Amino acid sequence: MDFEGLYRTYYMSVYSFVMTIVKNAHMAEEITQQTFYKALHSLDQFDGRSGQLTWLCAIAKNTAFSELKRQKRFRQQASEEELPVVSGVEHRAEEDALTLRVHQLLHEMEEPYKEVFQLRVFGELSFAKIGVIFGRTENWARVTYHRAKCKLQERMDDNG
Repeated sequence: MDFEGLYRTYYMSVYSFVMTIVKNAHMAEEITQQTFYKALHSLDQFDGRSGQLTWLCAIAKNTAFSELKRQKRFRQQASEEELPVVSGVEHRAEEDALTLRVHQLLHEMEEPYKEVFQLRVFGELSFAKIGVIFGRTENWARVTYHRAKCKLQERMDDNG
């Protein structure tokens, strides 16, 4: 199994799924990275009985719930009933709809936010390289990416 291809193919789908659980872009990004880290170290355990995306989403769900429980211990605010329970069919439908919505909103986003976001997330470029592409600084790339994430999150929140 080609891990880089797996990452490129499923990153946005896993990220979108995690967003439905944690409702926080930064936390979703961290959990998605943890998911792929865990997947990389357990590739030999993947037996192919389920699809790759299903396997990754199971890892992501468990990672997200563990993180939410960890935060609960520290903040004592979230209750166990607040954790969403999603069946396989519902999960797939919600995931497909959310992924499509994220891509639609990204398509509508103005430049340079759209391109910086795509280079960072899909192209996996460093901020320094993005800055070089635009003839700007690394800090400019970081700020523009952060603003793009905020704009995408705002649009997601506005559209339910």
